[in-house]
Amino acid sequence: MTAAGMSHRTGISLTELFARFPDDAAAERFFVESRWPDGIACPRCGSVNVQEKTTHKTMPFRCRDCRRFFSVRVGTAMADSKLGYRTWAIAVYLVTTSLKGVSSMKLHRDLGVTQKTAWHLAHRIRQAWTDDGGGPLGGPVEVDETYVGGLAKNRHASERDRPHRRSDFEKTPVVGVKDRATGEVRARVVTATDGDTLRGFVRENAAPGSQVYSDGHAAYTSLEGEYKHAAVQHSVGTYVIGQAHTNGIESFWSMMKRGYIGTYHWMSAKHLDRYVDEFSGRHNQRPMDTADQMRRVARGLVGKRLQYGELTA
Repeated sequence: MTAAGMSHRTGISLTELFARFPDDAAAERFFVESRWPDGIACPRCGSVNVQEKTTHKTMPFRCRDCRRFFSVRVGTAMADSKLGYRTWAIAVYLVTTSLKGVSSMKLHRDLGVTQKTAWHLAHRIRQAWTDDGGGPLGGPVEVDETYVGGLAKNRHASERDRPHRRSDFEKTPVVGVKDRATGEVRARVVTATDGDTLRGFVRENAAPGSQVYSDGHAAYTSLEGEYKHAAVQHSVGTYVIGQAHTNGIESFWSMMKRGYIGTYHWMSAKHLDRYVDEFSGRHNQRPMDTADQMRRVARGLVGKRLQYGELTA
């Protein structure tokens, strides 16, 4: 199936999805092959001297070197989950292919699990996109900041009258860059938009000497000399001067905020970093076939752990 707007890539319809994953066994094979494409290896010691199809009820593999039993869940965000592999695979598909995100209520209804379970499941899948970046981007790079959060005036009167922490009504800053050559986006929640923070983010994500486009924020003027820098002054109504504009990264912010307003309705500052990772990770995977997107997310679950208590603490 070819997806609209991405004619060069192959999608997966819901009919095809259920045919690929008719049961837990098929979904388990998908996770095993995604995690260990070159052969099963012990997640504890790395040995490939592995016995398969053990008699253990939940651990089908045994390392002959460290003598420990394991499954594909061990050492991943799926560890200790009571959900079946098929539920995990379908959830990965839904989160990966929903451009504006998928709410925990929809996951709850589609997967037949409780809303709490769906909420925890979605946050664990978002972990797959954490630390997904590589080396510095070659550019040209666009850099911009945005602010995420609701306003007190938009809340119901009963909510406004209740005592809240001041931070409940404050917007949280997020800074991002987009490489025009590759389309890759990197974004991060920050505590402030001061010069040191913003310049530090650019230095981490843009190769020295590359072309950087920004708005008129004073923090970026100090980059001149390190980068080829050009800016547009939004404050005076200037948005494009030749190649100088930030339309690409602003388009990404627009998509993320449509997800905020239309899907999630609220992203708390506490969990915002995972939502930002979700939108940037999904954006960067869009040129890939859906099956490859799902495999990348499955591999991204390795080394991630997010217990329910951590989310609610």
